[in-house]
Amino acid sequence: MTNQIIDTAKSNMEKTITVFQRDLGGIRAGRANASLLDRVNVQYYGAPTPLKQIASVTIPEPRVLLVSPYDKSALDEIERGILSSDLGVTPANDGDHIRIVIPQLTGERRAEIAKEVGKLAEGAKVAVRNVRRDAMDDLKKSQKASEISEDDLHDLEKDVQKVTDAATKEIDKLAAEKSKEITEG
Repeated sequence: MTNQIIDTAKSNMEKTITVFQRDLGGIRAGRANASLLDRVNVQYYGAPTPLKQIASVTIPEPRVLLVSPYDKSALDEIERGILSSDLGVTPANDGDHIRIVIPQLTGERRAEIAKEVGKLAEGAKVAVRNVRRDAMDDLKKSQKASEISEDDLHDLEKDVQKVTDAATKEIDKLAAEKSKEITEG
């Protein structure tokens, strides 16, 4: 029972880190990255469809994304989907492909984006701390129900804290890498 509490906490913290990584992938860092288009949905035969399901995305140059639709009739809808996304880029449709040139970031914009990464990291840490709090509450309930001793409670709380510290450290590492990528451009 108690190991299950720790395993559940660890699993939930890993999910938080995965969501944080996905959010970081959607942040534009001044160079082409196919994951920028992961959140773009396109109206395809009347249904919102993720872009990566109806087109391939390649990086022919460091600051260019090339979107090649599997079905050429979807080209205009893909262009519309990219324009309506919150990426702040303008697609160029040449009739066969869509090219997206990622503009160079200004120093001011880099600082804003780095601050945004910090806010995302703090949000992920709050989520991790909430998971820790829930696990600690569950352990205390187990101790009150006489399922575990007070000594076991103390040891298990230390284990939960170790898992929490590891998750927080991973979030900090990911945030630092993304901030470095943004500032060095």
